[in-house]
Formats: sequence, structure tokens, C-alpha cells
Amino acid sequence: MQTAVLSLGSNWADRSRYLERAAELLSERVGRLLHCSSVKETEAWGFDGPPFLNQVLEMETQLSPKQLLEVTRQIERELGRTEKSTRDASGHPVYHNRTIDIDILLYGNLALQSEELTIPHPQIDQRTFVLDLLVELFGNHVITPFDRSFQSMLQQLNIKKSQENEV
Repeated sequence: MQTAVLSLGSNWADRSRYLERAAELLSERVGRLLHCSSVKETEAWGFDGPPFLNQVLEMETQLSPKQLLEVTRQIERELGRTEKSTRDASGHPVYHNRTIDIDILLYGNLALQSEELTIPHPQIDQRTFVLDLLVELFGNHVITPFDRSFQSMLQQLNIKKSQENEV
């Protein structure tokens, strides 16, 4: 058994219902829901769009990371997600509105990098909305892949943003 931490986001149509349905389907197909953060509304990240509702789930699973990715993609498709983010000519991500987005943030203490999946999520320390919810669940607990807490990551990101705003 492994512990997986997933983030859910929705900025299209009935956002609350998409989060609820995704959590239900994940519980049915991935494993037992251990902890669930509150739901937080945030501005779209990386593009202009309606605000998102975000939530983080901690789950127990017997699925491998690849199987977990396949299940999350299937749930996204079932809930109306038509495309994942694409890349522009410079290689930068191009984001879109979505009924549901499910990202694998952590999978136990695993560090993995492949063409289709990177664990821990490569932008975990750049997204205040994710870090806020991770702090809610894990507080100052030191996370093995990072050897620091999500609280310290959030503080560092806030300092960085504050310095950028001063310039």
C-alpha cells in the first residue's frame, strides 16, 4: 500500500459538483480516502480564465504510479476534460479551462521522472494554491522527497513573490 497525494481543480460549469464527483470516482477506483483538504477558490494559474476551485486529497492505493495516472486521466475524460495542457513554440505550457484537472503531487516517498509523469509534481513549489492546501493537511511535517515542509516551501514562495512585487 502506498499513499498518494492528488490535487483537484475545476474552473468550468458546476465546479463544486466536478470536485465532488472526481473525489467519489477516485475513492471507488484508486483506494481509501485518508484526508481531504478544504476547497479553495483561486484565480486561474498560467492563463486568463474563470476562477478555480481547488482541493487536495490524500489516498491509500495499491495502484502503481502509471496505473494511477491512467485512472486519473480516465476520470478526467469521463467528467468532460477534452485536453491536457499543450505547449507553445517555445515549449511553455498553454493552459485551458477545464471541468476537472487531477494532478499527482506525491506518491509515497517516490521520486520519478518519465516522459509522461514526474513525481513529485514539478510545479508543486510554484503554486501557492496547492501549497496552502498541503499545509492545511500536513503542516510543518517534513516531506521526504523535499527534506523540508510544505510550510517552509510556502514561506519561501511568498518571500519570492514579495520581492518580485517590489521590483
